Amino acid sequence: MGRYAQNPAAIKALHRGYEVHRDVYIDQELYQLEMRHLFANAWVFVGHESQTPEKGDYFSTQVGDQPVIQVRHSDGEVHVLFNRCPHKGTKIVIDRAGNTGKFFRCPYHAWSFKTDGCLLAIPLKKGYENTGFENSDSAKGMRAVGAVKNYRGFIFCRLAETGISFEEFFGGSLSSIDNMVDRSPAGRLEVAGPPLRYLHHCNWKMLVENQTDTCHPMVAHESSAGTAVKLWKELDMPEGTPLPPAMEIIAPFTSPYEFFEKMGIRTWPNGHGHTGVHHSIHSNYSEIPGYMDKMVESYGEEKAKAILGENRHNTVYFPNIMIKGPIQQLRVFIPLAADRTIVESYIYRLVDGPEELTARTAMYNRMINAPTSIVGHDDLEMYERAQEGLHVNGLEWVNIQRLYEPGEDFSHEAVENGTTERQMRNQFDAWVKFMTCDMDGVQEAAE
Repeated sequence: MGRYAQNPAAIKALHRGYEVHRDVYIDQELYQLEMRHLFANAWVFVGHESQTPEKGDYFSTQVGDQPVIQVRHSDGEVHVLFNRCPHKGTKIVIDRAGNTGKFFRCPYHAWSFKTDGCLLAIPLKKGYENTGFENSDSAKGMRAVGAVKNYRGFIFCRLAETGISFEEFFGGSLSSIDNMVDRSPAGRLEVAGPPLRYLHHCNWKMLVENQTDTCHPMVAHESSAGTAVKLWKELDMPEGTPLPPAMEIIAPFTSPYEFFEKMGIRTWPNGHGHTGVHHSIHSNYSEIPGYMDKMVESYGEEKAKAILGENRHNTVYFPNIMIKGPIQQLRVFIPLAADRTIVESYIYRLVDGPEELTARTAMYNRMINAPTSIVGHDDLEMYERAQEGLHVNGLEWVNIQRLYEPGEDFSHEAVENGTTERQMRNQFDAWVKFMTCDMDGVQEAAE
């Protein structure tokens, strides 16, 4: 057993307000504790209901390091089950998605289960008579996660059987999901194809922090976005020439510090927050003909303007997803090891909305988040340099002190300067909370 296991005091000491210890990024024991505690106690994104539209449809993914299956049961409800046969532990499905029909069947010994996980049948069942099998955990079938919530089509789960409620965990932060869904004239989204997916050689928290880091775009992206803007200017186009869609997307990455300062950052309890309170890099995209008319027809003019006037940049839902409401995108940062993270970038279609918006979102995803991205590789290089640099013994602490105020309180919503690092501190406050909430008292009892 390492120095952090069942030692909440040691874990809490890793975050001291304006800085965090490098171990939170590089220590493999802490990574394993995150999988056991943080990702079990928090509410974590699983998938979207449109990925399992029909009865028997399933989608396999992982929550922390736990393989799970999102499946549409015969009653139409979405369930989330651990991807493990209760007999010998065999994974039930290995395909990313499919339709299992009315039941799952283990490929090893043919135990079968209803799509809510209940045991359906066992070959040669008489062999279990008078053994007490009916009282075993295996007789209960595939185990479901502790709790599931379908919020406006987005499926979240809490692995732990007991803990914080969905509503308390997310609170006011759900307004970002509301805005993204409400941008559909029908009030519904559909996933638009598989995600762009690639590996980062860094700790998962680096990616989450970067989503609200507004002091790096004009520096890290100078070589990509800055070069694109320079080349566009060299074309010397007539004044008033509209920017091509690709330039509309990439040019704002070169915005000055003042732009991001005035943008604002909002934080909510439990590690959630977003950039773009007042404006964002998505604020000045060109209008899509006919879109506003459809929105007005659905919501009325006042509400339609309020929905589309909200241009939040990146909303972080702790622990490991980010959404962009104005372009209907979600990124999930899936930890594989202390220094390995898979990033999946999804886009969504606005039901009854113009396909031009889906095309814009797909372009953004390709340009910014794909393995062939123009901009994303700037970030990737910084993550990998940081992952290497944190092993240097000259300093052991990482500074997140920008616009820090002693005695900061994260128990309420706050709006601050758009270059504050408060959201990073907010995330680590939540990190400590959900890493230790089922450890507190353990150390004292042992002593």
